[in-house]
Amino acid sequence: MDDQQVDPYRSHSFEELASLSTVYRDDLFADRTVLVSGAAGGIGLAIATLFGRLGATIVTCGRDPEKLAAVEEQLGSIGVDCWSVPMTIREPDQVADLMDRVWERQGGLDVLVNNAGGQFAAPSLDISPKGWAAVVETNLYGTWYMMQEAGRRWIADEGGEHRPLGTVPDRSVVNISTLTGRGSVGIPHTNAARAGQIQLTKSLALEWAPHGIRANAVAVGVVQSPGLVNYPPEARPSFDHNPQRRLGDVHDIAQAAVYLSASSGDYITGTVLEVAGGEGIWGEYWAIGKPDWYLIDERPEA
Repeated sequence: MDDQQVDPYRSHSFEELASLSTVYRDDLFADRTVLVSGAAGGIGLAIATLFGRLGATIVTCGRDPEKLAAVEEQLGSIGVDCWSVPMTIREPDQVADLMDRVWERQGGLDVLVNNAGGQFAAPSLDISPKGWAAVVETNLYGTWYMMQEAGRRWIADEGGEHRPLGTVPDRSVVNISTLTGRGSVGIPHTNAARAGQIQLTKSLALEWAPHGIRANAVAVGVVQSPGLVNYPPEARPSFDHNPQRRLGDVHDIAQAAVYLSASSGDYITGTVLEVAGGEGIWGEYWAIGKPDWYLIDERPEA
């Protein structure tokens, strides 16, 4: 097929996700429960599919019951036990109800993957208070509510006591985040929320380590997704601005989440794992395009 006919933003179909090769054994998460927020598409579906293929019971949540039902049907078609709860992570009471249901039906939770999030690109002066709040509440507050309610129950299961020194942790939180520590023009609300999310991850990893709970973040670069068409054409030169000069893959993110949650990640907590093709060491990200002022390489001669 001609390269020009290939959609560069096309993500894997579910059928492809269900058969992609992986380094992990099939029963790695047998008899374990994994909660993945926002599993209706893109990265979330890839994460839920891989954990399910590895034997986990999948619980997911989101605001659209029809999309959640589709996830249940898709995962069920490959023999994965999956159930869902329609709700929003922006409401703490709904998060508490979700966790109650998980504990009642599954007897507990082994892995929490905070994947649900959202953003939109716009010049900073055009972002309304409502738009700012929506992004920060979803990406930061939602992560906090989910972590707090899961942690509350995990620690209660231990009777509130610390475990003996040297105990290997067996509960994992993975927060799907973005690269921080640099400017990303056009998404200041996302940058602010994700920086807070990463510091939250590190703080709770420290506080909860005595209870056998690990918390890590995956900093995601630009991955192939139909959602990229929502960005203006001027943003596209930033999409593969990394040393590998390519877009990422949702399966890469799923395998990173598994790595951090399996025994392979037993000695990892409070860490940010960048899955971004080296984007963090080279490149800029301009979600609304780079203005002429910054076109250093193309600057006309005086």
